[in-house]
Amino acid sequence: MNVDDFNFSLPDELIAQTPLKQRDASRLMVLDPEVEKIHHDSFRSILDYLESGDCLVLNDTRVLPARLYGEKETGGQVEVLLLKQEETDTWETLIKPAKRVTPGTVIYFGGNKLQAECTELLEHGGRMLRFTYKGVFLEILEELGEMPLPPYIKEKLSDQERYQTVYAKQEGSAAAPTAGLHFTEELLSEAKTKGVHVTTITLHVGLGTFRPVHVENVEDHHMHAEFYQISEGTALLLNETREKGNKIVAVGTTSARTLETAAGRDNYFSKESGWTDIFIYPGYPFRGIDALLTNFHLPKSTLVMLVSAMAGREFLLSAYEEAVHQRYRFFSFGDAMLIMKGSHRKWQQ
Repeated sequence: MNVDDFNFSLPDELIAQTPLKQRDASRLMVLDPEVEKIHHDSFRSILDYLESGDCLVLNDTRVLPARLYGEKETGGQVEVLLLKQEETDTWETLIKPAKRVTPGTVIYFGGNKLQAECTELLEHGGRMLRFTYKGVFLEILEELGEMPLPPYIKEKLSDQERYQTVYAKQEGSAAAPTAGLHFTEELLSEAKTKGVHVTTITLHVGLGTFRPVHVENVEDHHMHAEFYQISEGTALLLNETREKGNKIVAVGTTSARTLETAAGRDNYFSKESGWTDIFIYPGYPFRGIDALLTNFHLPKSTLVMLVSAMAGREFLLSAYEEAVHQRYRFFSFGDAMLIMKGSHRKWQQ
């Protein structure tokens, strides 16, 4: 399977640069792979496609304000992006410009509120930094850091909380699980009133999820590992949902990857945590989820490959073509897509 099989044409003006004023005011494209039909709706109608007993699975990771601007002892300016905490106060990072940041280089942030020393050069071009400071690291990061918006978003974000879900809790992500950005607290409350279960897992999103695919054959691509966690309560609820014949609906590709990692061959969930580098592309047999809520993704990305596995590649690409024609908003601050077998019976009612 060739990476070019997942390419499509996308006008730049359809890349959403800012979030909508109301989170749930986005559009919703509903795909039914069972009959290969597409329906256009609003996100506020998402509950029309769910039944009492179904289970929404949210990723409660919280994005770190992981972009820092610092100064070397020589006076040179650098931009640092925190990727992953390897041990206490030591982080894997990306630095721009990186050429003159070598082991022993010291970088200062916010005057002298935070310091970092480069301890290692990494194969992918990144740097290991060891931080020193007085106080609480996360509090300093909240003060000095900026939200690490994807490079295709050029606009400045006036409210950093708009790149967090309303249920974000567990600090640790380098990027937001953007399918969840559409939910409001009111909408989640309505879901529970309807009898739809709402539960959380955690997967700390690394930039490896968005890393370009540089190989020709899809099978040759390797995902970076990301940390995930499923609680005992969530595992029990998922098993009960499956036993009663209701749907497990993954909110976002991160939730989908976590649930597929944890489901096991017997489709049974248990309390667990660890690292996952699962790579899902067409031909993958889904075991952990029955439906997927997601945003619209980059051409030739691993995320497009994942949703193609859920919807079927040709059907998914035809839906993207329809989305371009209908002027849907793409990527992090864009509109949403629900992929669910049998959903056509809902919109015919």
